[in-house]
Amino acid sequence: MAEIYSSVITYFQNMPWLELIAMLLSLAYVILAAKGSLWCWPAAFISTALYTVIFYDVLLLMDSALNAYYLLMAVYGYWQWSKHNNNNQTDNSELTIVSWDLSWHIKICTGLALLAVALGYLMDNYTTAHFPYLDTFTTVFAVFATYLVANKVLENWLYWIVIDLVSIYLYIEKDLVPTTVLFVIFVIVACYGYTKWLKLYKHSVIKLQPATTS
Repeated sequence: MAEIYSSVITYFQNMPWLELIAMLLSLAYVILAAKGSLWCWPAAFISTALYTVIFYDVLLLMDSALNAYYLLMAVYGYWQWSKHNNNNQTDNSELTIVSWDLSWHIKICTGLALLAVALGYLMDNYTTAHFPYLDTFTTVFAVFATYLVANKVLENWLYWIVIDLVSIYLYIEKDLVPTTVLFVIFVIVACYGYTKWLKLYKHSVIKLQPATTS
């Protein structure tokens, strides 16, 4: 434990400021999204813009491309969420959260899993990628989960819990200790986000039900 703590401290002491800012804004995005704040999207925009440059600079081109997608989704997410906030208010009671049927999620997950297997096969046979199937799985499902966040679909948090747990395994295997710690925090925030959004969703459903007359 002391060795892990020491490595984390050393990592942050030597971390470039640009990466530190991107990391903190990424964490801010998740926390603000869980709280239903519109400000999560500006945080996401800046953090993904920084990560796009950071990953491109170290030739992690797929990660750079993924963050470029996140950058566009930050704009789309802000536009979507702002439509449901009167006068730019971000009170949680104003959130319009929806829930998709389980059958729909099963169909989507089946299609995404097949896509991940196909892309994983290509990565496994034509690149030098490590953990090609798991890495592709997290990427494919993260793309879809981000779309769910932008459209305020309740179940997005369940996707992120699974994605983050798999990512934790990958980062442990790659000895990326600080990133592992960050994703452990992401799992905790995702659990909080699901609980928070579920409560808001149930509240909105009750409000939409017509009042009974005696």
